Amino acid sequence: MEPELAPAVFVGHGNPMNALEHNRFTEAWRAAGQAMGRPRAVLVVSAHWYVNTTAVTAMERPRTIHDFYGFADELFAVQYPAPGFPELASEVADAVAPDWVGADADSWGLDHGTWSVLVHMFPDADVPVVQLSIDATKPLEHHLELGARLDRLRRDGVALIGSGNVVHHLGMVDWGRPEGGYDWAHRFDDEARMLMTHDPGAAPRLAEHADYALAAPTPDHFLPLMYVAGAAAASGTTASTIVDGCVMGSLSMISYGVDLPSVPAQEEGDPAPELPGGTPPEATNT
Repeated sequence: MEPELAPAVFVGHGNPMNALEHNRFTEAWRAAGQAMGRPRAVLVVSAHWYVNTTAVTAMERPRTIHDFYGFADELFAVQYPAPGFPELASEVADAVAPDWVGADADSWGLDHGTWSVLVHMFPDADVPVVQLSIDATKPLEHHLELGARLDRLRRDGVALIGSGNVVHHLGMVDWGRPEGGYDWAHRFDDEARMLMTHDPGAAPRLAEHADYALAAPTPDHFLPLMYVAGAAAASGTTASTIVDGCVMGSLSMISYGVDLPSVPAQEEGDPAPELPGGTPPEATNT
């Protein structure tokens, strides 16, 4: 018999303040974590570890990184003391061979793309967490292929999480629109949903979409989707929507699950948390 697959999940993480908020998005993340049960470990591809190489955290106790500014002191006080899993770092390197993966024993840790989501999914911080960097020099197809290779780890109880946003254009945030998005944001989000729920292996085609340049002016938040799409394609399945919706005009908060037990859909209605006043939205996180 084939072993049961640990889930793969893409999370639209949005504003770092979601770490402290309780809204329909964070409730969906909480429900997804409960549906996962207790995986052997979690491997996270976060938009905020976007560098010129592929690396994996390999420390016993990864630090909590507050990689933003202009937010409340309460957010900077958040610690997520989940254990690392150096053995999993080696398994990741084996899974993606012959591509090289560097073992980071002391540099990075868990950035807010990871812990702002996991504080809701696994609030006790008792599931080992490893982060995989995004190589900024590689095309979409490369990241899709890495996701496909990492799919084998799901057979060993490792849940895969991509954390970013399908639509992420902070320079066009509309402060007067806490809910909803521009027409172009919805068009792109809808096309991504069609591919993820019907043909995830074709997700790189989104780069050809007329609204791609607006939706992903930089690809850092978009690329984590490719890893989940690749895992879904490798296992011959498709994604389901966990929660959807755009906020502040130019951010999509849609999240997807692959091989995730049923999660009740979250409805639109609750406002998104506000970004800190006086700080340009494109300058609030790095």
